[in-house]
Amino acid sequence: MSMPYEIFVGLRYLRAKRRNRTISLNTFVSIAGITLGVAALIGTVGIMTGFKEDIQAKILGTTAHIIVQDRMKDGMADYEPTTKQIEAVQDVVAATPFVLKQVLLTTPNGVQGIVLRGIDPQREGQVTEIAKNLGTGELSDLSTPVKIKQPPADDPTGPAVEMEKPGIILGKELAMRLGAFVGDTVTVVSPVGPISAMGMVPKIRTFVVVGLFHSGMYEYDSSLAYIDLAEAQKFFNMGATVSGIEVKVTDVFRANDIAHNIEGSLGFVYSARDWMQMNRNLFSALKLEKTMMFLLLVLITIVASFNIVSTLTMIVTEKQKEIAILKAMGATRKSIRRIFMLNGLIIGFSGTAIGIPLGYAFLWLIQTFWTFDPTVYYISRIPVHVQALDVLLVAGSAILISFAATVYPSLQAAKLEPVAALRYE
Repeated sequence: MSMPYEIFVGLRYLRAKRRNRTISLNTFVSIAGITLGVAALIGTVGIMTGFKEDIQAKILGTTAHIIVQDRMKDGMADYEPTTKQIEAVQDVVAATPFVLKQVLLTTPNGVQGIVLRGIDPQREGQVTEIAKNLGTGELSDLSTPVKIKQPPADDPTGPAVEMEKPGIILGKELAMRLGAFVGDTVTVVSPVGPISAMGMVPKIRTFVVVGLFHSGMYEYDSSLAYIDLAEAQKFFNMGATVSGIEVKVTDVFRANDIAHNIEGSLGFVYSARDWMQMNRNLFSALKLEKTMMFLLLVLITIVASFNIVSTLTMIVTEKQKEIAILKAMGATRKSIRRIFMLNGLIIGFSGTAIGIPLGYAFLWLIQTFWTFDPTVYYISRIPVHVQALDVLLVAGSAILISFAATVYPSLQAAKLEPVAALRYE
């Protein structure tokens, strides 16, 4: 089957004659510009998507997909029946109660304000990834009191006696900052304590470090600690109440819909917030950054499109005689426009076809050979993930810009009058 003559003529125009190599050089530069623009876009979008998903995985490894709390009170009573009712909702995998309070953690080496979470060691591993993040110890250690030898509280200089103290799990960064590791004791100070004649007295209790966790998120590793749920209720005088219920669902991206289903099942008294709502500012910032980087790097493709304009303009100037002959032989203005638009699309398609695998190769090189010290950066390699939709968006934008660059030269070629071009021939 013979190809349309517009394609044949367009391909011939992109190749220069021996006496003029400028057009072929401009064609090469135009293709190279589109190629670099597409490769840069693929690389940047792939890295930013990878970082977003890495942060998302670390957040979901420490926090639950959905948090259910009482709208009317600070605490939630009768949480066990509520937990079973939540687990009966479709697409809910597991649920567990928790206590969340801010306290002061002290050791002989330092003082740090932290968030203390009281959890059920038997069920927490079914809802979050904290058990997998433990570098030392196990969640079950929180349920078992630790025997240590200490001087009596009323006689600090007296002989040490054996005592049982509850366990606590610290974040790796928090432990390093306080100089407290497995087997050491830490003091938890709650600003809310019993009221005496002198006013409210802070409540103090000693815990023994039984484990360290490393989530990869500095905010969590430096300001989060875990104790047993029953110990948290006792320490904060909460009785038979909890702060809320953590929920794990089958699909994290449908957590918002499932949260609405949970609210519908429990009634207006309870509110359910999904992980995207709780981290809205972070993910909004990442999305905005990705969009801005995409728009800025599109400028590379736009700059490359000026080469397409200059190339086609030079072809129109050099090929005036040939264009006039084609029009004299019956070629319409539409056909002439199509010839030069096809030239621009060929450049765009060629640059895109080369740029996409070049972008993938760039990402492979970064992921393979660019390593980091995980003790400093929390990652050993740059996370990369290229989504098909991003590739289509990059390819579509490059081809669209290439096509837009052909409009002016093709219109100039179509307006060329045969008589004016052949007058002096």
